[in-house]
Formats: sequence, C-alpha cells, structure tokens
Amino acid sequence: MEHDQQPEEILEIVEIEIFAIEEKPLPRAKKYIIRVDKEKVIVHNSEITGTEILALVKKTPAQFKLYEHRRHHQPKLIGPDEVVHLHAHHIERFTTMPKDTTEGLGSAALSQAFALPEADQRYLDNLGLPWECIKDGSTQWLIIRGWQVPDGYNHRQVDMALLIPPLYSDAQIDMVYFDPPLSRTDGRLIRQLTDCPIQQKNWQRWSRHRTQQNPWRPGVDDLASHLALVDDWLRREFEQG
Repeated sequence: MEHDQQPEEILEIVEIEIFAIEEKPLPRAKKYIIRVDKEKVIVHNSEITGTEILALVKKTPAQFKLYEHRRHHQPKLIGPDEVVHLHAHHIERFTTMPKDTTEGLGSAALSQAFALPEADQRYLDNLGLPWECIKDGSTQWLIIRGWQVPDGYNHRQVDMALLIPPLYSDAQIDMVYFDPPLSRTDGRLIRQLTDCPIQQKNWQRWSRHRTQQNPWRPGVDDLASHLALVDDWLRREFEQG
C-alpha cells in the first residue's frame, strides 16, 4: 500500500538573503523578506515585478532602475514589468539606481595588497570571477577579470579596474577602466575616453560620474551598486545613438 505524500510545509516567513548566502533552496512561505539597498521589506508572493519591488521602498521606474544580485552572477537589470521569481535561483538582494547619471566633461582573490570591506569581498567571491587588490604608487585598484559586457562592443569580456579611494566606503568609487579597450562594432565613437596607466600598462578610462541628483550614498552604496552603475553606463551608450 502506497503512503500518502506529505504536503509541502509552508513557513510563516523566510528571509531570502539568508538562504542565498547558505546556497540552500528557498522554502515556500506565506511572506518573504527581501533586501532592497539596505532596507529589508516584506512581500507576500514569491513572484513580484520590478515596479512592485521599487514601490516597496517608495520608488518608481520613472526615476530608478532596479538590479537583482544573485550568487555567482553579475548584476542583472530588472525591467518594470519583468517578473522576479524568488524560487527560481539564489537571489541575494536588490539595489536601486537613480536614472540621472551623466558623462564627465573632459577629462575569488588573486592577491590583496589592501583590504576591502568584508561585504565587498564576499560579493566579489560570489561573482565567480578572478579579482585582486593592487597598489600602484599611492593609488589602490580593484581588478576584476573576465567581466562580460553587453552586445555591441568589440569584446565580449574585459578586465575591469576601479580606483578605490582611501576613505572608501564613506568616499565614493568613481568612473571605470577597461582592458582591452572597448569600441562599438557599429563604428560610432564612444565619448569621453582617455588612457590611464596602471602598473605601467594603459587602461581605457570611461569618464562617467554621478550627479547632484544621484550622489554617492554612504552606508547604502557599495561595490555592488557601483558595478550595477557600470553596467548601466555600458548599456546607455547605445541609447545615445
């Protein structure tokens, strides 16, 4: 005689970030706690749209973009009507980014010559890409190897460098540097690019900055949110024609 299958237990509430960090399947629950930037909010369904997630922290798609951060993946842009399935994969958290960013006006760790905050180190390790912290004279650089760029560029993967200021994370990360240099496959010129030497090798500097409407938020912004911003710069290049 066959035993009756036991119904799946439904918990009262679960915090998805905990299960993502421990890489455990997310159990079914009546309510879920998700983290958006530094704020933890409660949702009542395992499927939720980008617009609905933004609304939980009193933001709208007209003013903000939403990025999903998963274990071992680069940040993923979530569209306003795109449905996020919390049970589909190990979602760790979400970050928001104001749409008002602008171009400048002209101008698993391989080594650690300096220490990043623990949360940043954990985030980098979970990307699954080689990275290292190096020093070049008095400057500190984070190098991420094998970063995947969107379609439309001459390379699919590049190395990325970020200049880490001495007072980070109270002080902001600014701009981004690539090797090998990127160009558009349609032949259009990418504006505000210059060369920058890092350990006697030239990297391509993208002069892109935050604005007064989109400032660095100490205690909220971090390496993950800046990498989401970098992804946005790469995609916005083609929105400008």
